[in-house]
Amino acid sequence: MDFREWVPCVPAAITGDTLWRVEAYRLGLFASDLCWGDVTKLIRDRRTLGLSDQLYRATGSAGANIAEGYSRGTGKDRARFYEYSLGSARESRDCYFKARHVLGEEVTSQRLDLLAQIVRLLLTMVPQQRTYTIGEGAEPYGATNF
Repeated sequence: MDFREWVPCVPAAITGDTLWRVEAYRLGLFASDLCWGDVTKLIRDRRTLGLSDQLYRATGSAGANIAEGYSRGTGKDRARFYEYSLGSARESRDCYFKARHVLGEEVTSQRLDLLAQIVRLLLTMVPQQRTYTIGEGAEPYGATNF
């Protein structure tokens, strides 16, 4: 299934939320849906049983942290959760590479490309949310009588 085929399957309760406008979230949710089938295949091989659990948790966490961060009140808070998501997306990418022997090269390549796209988006989103303000109050400097 590709992304365009998948979108109509997403319920209005999700697509109607303003969070749906965040591309990284949409792709993260799509990745976690794809991951369901992938881990189903991985759990059939004892050697990848632990990897399947790690992959499923990491992939699900990528989208979930975007959702949680989006709901935060400050850019600093949002950035923190987007960084968690970035870590999860990279962890998922690592797991997919390790799972390539079971999942095959084509599936692995597609998943790695999708996760790379999520990573790129998050690498843009984090700095946008971080605000570095260095300065002092609005008090003017001046000499005073001592």
